[in-house]
Parts: sequence; C-alpha cells; structure tokens
Amino acid sequence: MTKQTKTTIASSIFLAVVVLHILGVLTNDFLAFISKPFIITTLVIIYLVSVKKPNFWYVSALFFSFWGDVLLLFKDQFFLFGLASFLLAHILYIKIVAEFIKKISLQKVFVVCLPFVVFLFSFLYLLKDNLGEMTIPVIIYGIVICSFGVISLLNYSQEKSTVNLWLFLGTIIFIISDGLIAVHKFINPNEIYQICIMLTYIIAQYLICKAIIAKTSDEK
Repeated sequence: MTKQTKTTIASSIFLAVVVLHILGVLTNDFLAFISKPFIITTLVIIYLVSVKKPNFWYVSALFFSFWGDVLLLFKDQFFLFGLASFLLAHILYIKIVAEFIKKISLQKVFVVCLPFVVFLFSFLYLLKDNLGEMTIPVIIYGIVICSFGVISLLNYSQEKSTVNLWLFLGTIIFIISDGLIAVHKFINPNEIYQICIMLTYIIAQYLICKAIIAKTSDEK
C-alpha cells in the first residue's frame, strides 16, 4: 500500500469521525462524547502515515491535545486539567514553530506582538468580572496562546509561503476557538458556541497538521 493510499484512507476516517462528532454535537450528546477522543487519534494517524520521520514534539503536542479533549468532556470536573493539557500542547507548538524561524529583528517582534497584546488585554478585561479563582490560569493560558500567535505570524512574515499561511491560519483559528470556550464558560453559556468551538478547533488542528506534514517533508 502506497503512502498516498494510506494518507487517503486515514483522511477519510478522520473526516468520518469529524462528521459523526458534529452530528453528535447537534443532535446526540452520547455520540459527541464517544467520538471526540477519536478526532485527535485519527489526526495522529494522518500525520504518522504521511511522514517518514515523525517530529517527536509534534506527536507530543497531539498527545496533550488528546488528553485536553478527554478531560474537557467532563466539563467543570476536570476543566483546569484540560486547560493544563492544552497549555502544554501550545508550549510544544511554540517550540516547533520557533525552530522554523531564522534571525528576526526586535522591531519586527515588537510590531508582530502589538496586535496580540491588545487582543489579550481586551479579552481579559471582558472576562475579568467572571473569572474568580480561574483568573491566574486563564491569564497564563492567554499569554501562551497569544505567544503561539506571535511565533506563527513571525514565521509567516519571514517566508510568505502557502505552508506557513496554513500554520498561521491554524493558530489564529485555534485562538478563536479558545476564545469561544472562554465566552461560553465565563460570560454567556449558549449551545451555539458548542458547534462553533468544535468546528474552529478541528479546522485549526487540521491546518496545523497539514503545515507540519509539509514542513517535515521539506526536511528530508
């Protein structure tokens, strides 16, 4: 069986899991519950069959993403642990993308940081009255995911390639997904956020995976 055939099969299974999960979110809580852990599981399979030499740090990031998904299935019971798992995943994403970046001027770093700093302070201001004991964890998480955004934008500004655009868009959509989680949990719980959170999350993880596959292939 060729690599392309394996990738096609793995991608088809991933798509089937995604469709089942979205249907579950819309119509059946049990289907959503049992299908969610398979989103990252099938994405890992896509990655592993698509590259000759897997990136240990990326597989580790997906490992923590998987546990983040599982822990967040239990909502309030394990929310902080789920947050910690995704925090570790984002730190690993930052490490991976930072290795793609060559020498960047401090001026460019400042310019790229500015919109993310404005976004972070604005969003934390919006949430501040509702966070309670979650204030410090949310601030830390916000800093880390915005740092991921900064690193991805620096990478794209260094080389405006299609692959780097996938990576940057994946990062931004991930930030949007996490922002929707915060709004849903701390400001305005609403069922419509559930579908938006999962769609943005799945698209983000897929785009990042697609970019990392291309980057890994380029290193051969």
